[in-house]
Amino acid sequence: MTVTSADEKTTRAAGLVRVLKDRNAGLYLTGVVVSGFGSSAMWLTAGIWAKSLTGSDTLAALTVFAMWAPTLVGPLLGTVADRVRRRPLLVGINIAMAALLMPLLALDSAGRIWILFAVLVVYGVNGVVQDAAEAALVAKAVDRDLLADFNGLRMTANEGMKLVAPLLGAGLYARFGGAAVAVLDAVTFLLAAGIFALIRVREARPVPGGHWLADTAEGARTVWRSPVLRPLVLAGGATMLCAGLNGAAIYAVVDERLGHAAAFVGVLYTAQGVGSVAAGLLSGPLLRRLPIHRFAALGIAVFAVSVCARILPYDAVALACSAGIGLGLPCVLVAAMTAVQGSVPDAVLGRTASTASTLLFVPNAVGLGVGAGLVGAVGVGVLLPVVGVTAAAIALTLRAPTPPLP
Repeated sequence: MTVTSADEKTTRAAGLVRVLKDRNAGLYLTGVVVSGFGSSAMWLTAGIWAKSLTGSDTLAALTVFAMWAPTLVGPLLGTVADRVRRRPLLVGINIAMAALLMPLLALDSAGRIWILFAVLVVYGVNGVVQDAAEAALVAKAVDRDLLADFNGLRMTANEGMKLVAPLLGAGLYARFGGAAVAVLDAVTFLLAAGIFALIRVREARPVPGGHWLADTAEGARTVWRSPVLRPLVLAGGATMLCAGLNGAAIYAVVDERLGHAAAFVGVLYTAQGVGSVAAGLLSGPLLRRLPIHRFAALGIAVFAVSVCARILPYDAVALACSAGIGLGLPCVLVAAMTAVQGSVPDAVLGRTASTASTLLFVPNAVGLGVGAGLVGAVGVGVLLPVVGVTAAAIALTLRAPTPPLP
């Protein structure tokens, strides 16, 4: 009789069950859901709050930029996560963010709008440091063979919150005002701090850091020198640039191609969110069957086809394309983060993860800005096929088989 080892049984188990049976992974995912709910609610509410107080569309739009801007110095901020122990850092910054949100209770007029923007900038700084610390802590606290499943489920948790929390946050704002959303967000930060404190992990004393700029540059060098990370991060950044160009065209697609009011954009975003949730659930099983670069290439190819097909003037096709974009786009992001966690030494993992995130996500913002101009200049009938073909070419650069992660 053949005896099946515990390791073999674990390998054959479903990804969801395997991750949730791991105490640290389950706790961390719970923390992601809790903090993600509050952050997603605040993300939408901040713009509504600024608009209602000032009447300015520009200030409402700048709330998103204020939260995103710290990503531009992400590699520098990520160095913080390599100079201290990561679990106490996560507990501390979540408690600090809960306290930081309290000044928003005094935000009751246009003259105090600066309070909102000051809080949002620090909110963005916290997000960058927290993401770097989380990436490093997860690599230490979660078994390496669970990382692919874990990162996929983390994507599912994040996208699931984005589908639910903004609507609930907007409803809470409409009924009780922005202060109620700020209190809700503060409570989620405190809950997340408690959950992160329960994670069991032995962290070595951090190596004393050198000059900040030299330490920051080490993260970029780690990405560039790695034959696994460099092609994934470069392809991911190029794909996110295409995603930004595609995102800038969505209102023109709804108006010119589908003939709907702008509110239909919300329906398409919901379909995209459903696709992203599915991508998170499928990532782990697919990464166990495909080389990591091929998995990323497959996702980019699905994204490319979906973008090209968006020019067709049919609602059903538009919904399918949005779901396809949500399904394909996260694949390269999950692949890149799994590669970072699986191949980078712990001493530089925080700054490397932060550098990779900056290289992946900044191009998306650039694409949104450039795309806004191109939509008016060339139209979606030209822009979307070009973006789709470009994404397909990016996918082809990753098709060659590569060695699996160690």
